[in-house]
Amino acid sequence: MPVIEQLSPHVADLIAAGEVVERPASVVKELVENAIDAGSSAMVVEIQRGGMGLIRVTDNGCGIAPQELPVAFLRHATSKLRRPEDLSAIGTLGFRGEALAAISAVSRLDVISRQKGAESGASLHLEGGQPRQVEPAGCPEGTTLVVRELFYNTPARLKFMKSDSAEAAAVNAVLQQIALSHPEVSIRYIRDGREELHTPGDGKLLSAVYAVRGRDFALGLTPVDGSGEGVSVHGFVTRPLAGRGTRAMQTFFCCGRIIRSQMLTAALEEAYANRLMKGKFPGCVLHIDLPLQQVDVNVHPAKTVVKFAAERAVFSAVHHVVKDALDKAEQPSPPPKPVSAAVNPRGDFFQTMDAKTFREKGGAPTLLSGGKKVEPELSRRAALRDVGTAAPAVPARDIPVHAVSPGLIAPPPIPTGCKAPPLAGKIPEKPTAPPVRTDEEPPEQMSVEPLQAAPWQFRGEILHTYIIAEDGDTVWLIDKHAAHERINFDRLKANPEPVMRQQLLTPAAVDLAQEQYAALLENLPLLEEFGFTAEDFGQGCLMVRSVPSDIAAGQIRETLETLADKLLAGGADPAAARDAMLHTMACKAAIKGGWTSDPAELRALIARVQSGEVQYCPHGRPVKIKISKYDIEKMFKRA
Repeated sequence: MPVIEQLSPHVADLIAAGEVVERPASVVKELVENAIDAGSSAMVVEIQRGGMGLIRVTDNGCGIAPQELPVAFLRHATSKLRRPEDLSAIGTLGFRGEALAAISAVSRLDVISRQKGAESGASLHLEGGQPRQVEPAGCPEGTTLVVRELFYNTPARLKFMKSDSAEAAAVNAVLQQIALSHPEVSIRYIRDGREELHTPGDGKLLSAVYAVRGRDFALGLTPVDGSGEGVSVHGFVTRPLAGRGTRAMQTFFCCGRIIRSQMLTAALEEAYANRLMKGKFPGCVLHIDLPLQQVDVNVHPAKTVVKFAAERAVFSAVHHVVKDALDKAEQPSPPPKPVSAAVNPRGDFFQTMDAKTFREKGGAPTLLSGGKKVEPELSRRAALRDVGTAAPAVPARDIPVHAVSPGLIAPPPIPTGCKAPPLAGKIPEKPTAPPVRTDEEPPEQMSVEPLQAAPWQFRGEILHTYIIAEDGDTVWLIDKHAAHERINFDRLKANPEPVMRQQLLTPAAVDLAQEQYAALLENLPLLEEFGFTAEDFGQGCLMVRSVPSDIAAGQIRETLETLADKLLAGGADPAAARDAMLHTMACKAAIKGGWTSDPAELRALIARVQSGEVQYCPHGRPVKIKISKYDIEKMFKRA
């Protein structure tokens, strides 16, 4: 029987580190949050090899006293909590006192810090969580933490790390979220010597959104600002016409902390009811502020899930504030002021008036050749009489237009009585078909069996989505999108040849959310296998140079967003990733519900479905529904 023993402190620290430090992005998140809690207004984050080789975070915060440096790396050591009552009103990002201890346990760490107003600073080196002596050091005010060789003493964890580009993208995603949550802090992110992100830190949320999400996203936003029932909501939401293919661009913050909440997502999307195209989702950057006592942030280890004391009030505030902002944005703009109502602060400069007002005011007289002064109107008429020799312009409608063939120029019309000039070259005669020989025997006639009529009959389409087919006493309703999607999926999966691709004349730059960006970077070979040629363009952007022939150019971003979400949900299983790719391509290339389809296309779909070849869509939904004559008569109370 095994003996129960207490774990050694080192093993306990490694276990705790596994809970806090999942990847380099986790380290960056903890260190940057500590810098913000220290009152920093600017920080620089630098990484190498995706953060596995080096992570350096430098801030201009309050700094750490030399005697407190060793204490800061002990478990449950913090300056943010003192009493049990403090847990009911947490206003800081970090508060458990485990981050520094966990990070130092699985890395080689150096810290250099100097308090504000101090003459010098101090440095400390830790390896595997074991500190050495504190030494004096010259440094600017603030703190610099350098983390090297992450997971050097836990090789099992190294097997689960992704590529350097994917880990760097995850770090970028963390920094983007923090930049949007604290626009008053300037964040500079350097990856392998190249700057990837730099926010101004001017306190304006729109400036941070512009730096993080890009110009196109920022230009399609509507400001949101309001409150209700003690809950304040401010930020930006996308206009209805700028809807996205996924929810990746929905970002919520509560009391300066990024959170994930299905309730907030539902409140946001309900405000867009009857405004957004089907299959599109709104994007947002919304800050929700309420008394700290009304929210519990200590319900999840990652601190991304919170619990509200009054969920109904929060839902109502988000819903109504967003809805009011959208209603206000849809109101027509006031008409421009008439010219007569224009205000000229300098009456003697650039006066604006119509011709009648100018004549009434008596414009400047004009001198003619005789030395007489005449009114401006008379002067204008005299000037017109002087230009009598100019030929009047012929209006465009009076010029005869001759019909010409494409690529040819019609000769001008020939005046009556003139002969046409000889042509430069002889016009080739029209080729004639050779005479048919009648002395040969006619070819032997092939016997063609008459086509058998299908057992079903096409009866039409309803709602531009469902096909109606009649088979004896049975009526079939067929979902044309689901059926066509299944046909495409089976074709792609059974085809051993490479997917046919189309080269783009102009490469498409696709901006993605950082999680989606990282997922696609991890699967670039899979994208190449299925017709996408893409490369990393930096800062959350993929440069796409070719796409599968079934994907339209306008569907590139939406297809990649959907694919990235499926890859994130499916994990690292290669088979699941391949099926996710096939599902996405089959769906994007299929006939969409609501489209007007040719009857020949619909008959071809019915034939594939009624033959039993297609039963379910790739997602498992049925493609047809059977309604018998008895069912219909029962609905009308005839059975």
